[in-house]
Amino acid sequence: MSQTVNSNQLARQTGEVTAPAFRSTSGRALYLPLLVAGGVLLLWEIGVRIAGIPSVILPTPTAILELVLDKHEILLRHAIPTTLESAGGFLLASAAGILIAILLTYSEIARQALFPNLVFFQLIPKIALAPLFIMWLGIGSQSRLAFSVFISIFPIIIATTAGLSAADPNAVRLCRSLTASEWQIFTNVRFPSALPYIFSGMKIGITLSIIGVIIGEFITSQRGLGYLIIFATSRADTVVAMAAIVVLCASGLLLYGAVALAEKFTDRRYGVPRG
Repeated sequence: MSQTVNSNQLARQTGEVTAPAFRSTSGRALYLPLLVAGGVLLLWEIGVRIAGIPSVILPTPTAILELVLDKHEILLRHAIPTTLESAGGFLLASAAGILIAILLTYSEIARQALFPNLVFFQLIPKIALAPLFIMWLGIGSQSRLAFSVFISIFPIIIATTAGLSAADPNAVRLCRSLTASEWQIFTNVRFPSALPYIFSGMKIGITLSIIGVIIGEFITSQRGLGYLIIFATSRADTVVAMAAIVVLCASGLLLYGAVALAEKFTDRRYGVPRG
């Protein structure tokens, strides 16, 4: 009985110690980035004003914010196609990348035949191929989607392949000794254990997907944040270009946050442990 009481007291004491520590850690993870960002913006504002730098060279953060608030309808109208095409390219790259990774994991012949070529294409400077995608697929969204997939698929393939190959061999052998099929091993062992790897690749892929779409909009487009940036810089309107970049960052954070939320959902669904 005394041992039970002591264990309960220890549990309460542990909870009293760990709960505030957890809240402190999570709060620090929130306010530290905000403090750093706020400090950089403050130094930027003060530095530009003291140095007298003209807005055509470097506008102040307050000037950029004022334009974002004043022209938010125009910026939003250009942000929608960029965001949708980035999300579409990312989803296509994720689906294709995971399927290719499964093929590479389960087929030795496919791995020997495809992996060196994947590495070779990854070494090619992607921006050099963007005009070719425009020539092959036209000036519409198809070329931007295809280029977005092309530029973002590689990290997803590599991360997923590493995750599927890193499954616990003892668990795999145990499943096979219990006459489990390869599909059952995949759905119950390999895929759940590969989820942290997959989402690591997807977080890289979503940022590259946005870059792919922006590059496509730089080359040929009549709408989108990339088009707006090129149009503004051609007229030496740095404030508009910077405002478009701010909206682009917000769009990227939105997409990245969606991937992070999906990761948390799958962690709860499959009970993936986190270190």
